[in-house]
Amino acid sequence: MSEASVSTFRVFLALLRRDVTVARRELVFFLIRTAMQPLLFVIIFGFVMPRLGIVGRNYAATMLPGIVALSLTMSAIMSVSMPMIVEFGHTKEIEDRLLAPIPNRIVAVEKIINGTIQGMISATFILPVARGIMGPIPGMSFSNPALLLLMTILGGATFSAMGLFLGTAIPPQQVGMMFSVVLAPMMMFGCAYYPWRGLDAIPVMKWAVLINPLVYVAEGLRAALTPGVRHMPIAAILSALVVLTVLFMWIGLRAFDKRAMS
Repeated sequence: MSEASVSTFRVFLALLRRDVTVARRELVFFLIRTAMQPLLFVIIFGFVMPRLGIVGRNYAATMLPGIVALSLTMSAIMSVSMPMIVEFGHTKEIEDRLLAPIPNRIVAVEKIINGTIQGMISATFILPVARGIMGPIPGMSFSNPALLLLMTILGGATFSAMGLFLGTAIPPQQVGMMFSVVLAPMMMFGCAYYPWRGLDAIPVMKWAVLINPLVYVAEGLRAALTPGVRHMPIAAILSALVVLTVLFMWIGLRAFDKRAMS
């Protein structure tokens, strides 16, 4: 390995170590920020409503993987997009990183990897907590840990790359639009609270939601955690997540380069 390659790798690790250290020091606030909304959904739809007889107790098997997917998604997006918006906007902190002796795109890739790690941490936290609140979940299984790990990694990578694009393409004064126009519809139509195969009764909606990357993460986690619930074919899920990760990385890196040069 050349000296330049070693130097680039060491700088990359230093940037990643710095972001991980900051995240570790703010772990409690990070978990509150990313897990509060999913936990509220768990309490209402997974604990209160089943005990009131409004929804069946078997609904937990459908909902739990979706809640884990939602927590992973929000954490991965927010841990990349919000720092990007702030660092490119008010603080200009990104300029210090761009002065590092590495290509600018390495800085962006480090952000994606850091976001993937934080998304996985959030999913790891919410899964046992949600399971504890909901109680016994019919058909829940950890018999396929490799698929579970793969889905969390791919899901985290997809939404971290998406967060890079959003964080560099959206001006700071328009950050509210990201929540109302992008994130809110993605959450509602991402098959987090209902299975994709359940949309057979609404064919137009069934195919329209396939543009939503959350659909594939939620369905992938159903295949891993509650395989008895009808879900999208695993091959289709994996293919879609790989394609979406590459797509968001491509447009995200282009947006990052454009913003860094401006």
